[in-house]
Amino acid sequence: MNRGYFLTGTDTDCGKTHVACEVIRLLRGLGLRVAGFKPVAAGAVLSDGKLQNDDALALMAASGLDLPYDWVNPYCFRPPIAPHLAAADCGSEIALDRILDAFVHLGDSSDLIVAEGAGGWAVPLGRELDMPALASALGLPVVLVVGLRLGCLNHARLSAQSIVASGVALAGWIGSQVDPQMVRVEDNIASLEGLLEAPCLGVVPHPSAPPLRRQRPLLVAHLKARARG
Repeated sequence: MNRGYFLTGTDTDCGKTHVACEVIRLLRGLGLRVAGFKPVAAGAVLSDGKLQNDDALALMAASGLDLPYDWVNPYCFRPPIAPHLAAADCGSEIALDRILDAFVHLGDSSDLIVAEGAGGWAVPLGRELDMPALASALGLPVVLVVGLRLGCLNHARLSAQSIVASGVALAGWIGSQVDPQMVRVEDNIASLEGLLEAPCLGVVPHPSAPPLRRQRPLLVAHLKARARG
């Protein structure tokens, strides 16, 4: 059985990739082979005649495993727009079977998989496929990355409620300090801890922000235990 996590976010640019890379590196520090997985990416450039996405490349670099790009990122589109629109523009359709094939290859080549979604939790991927359906098909527990900025309480609560309603397991949430100037960030984190039923698995600070009064490092042992079921 594949083990790992599916990281989704409260919105686009909430810090999912940065958090996913931190999780990968920390789990690697425990001696585990961890594969990054970006099933669908929109926003890419040509490299050696092939479209490649920066988020997928960052996951590969954090993982350190020598894996084919197509396994890590089976669907890659050039324009940085909603994935279903990008697919339609190039006459393509995002098929679950292709994603699951790549997922199986990654599972055979690693101990854990850290998958990262595209955009927020409710993003559509096609007429009959969206992010909740993809996460359910992968069978990984979900970690919600909460972009710590104005509006995060509403976005986090709605996202968490939707994740639970979809029937997948919500393992916890990780705060991502994307706005170093956020007012009363500590109070907002405390509010999230009280409002969300899932546990806080840590907070990834912004490098230019003042240190938090109460540090919340990523709970590696907890992540490892949950990832192994």
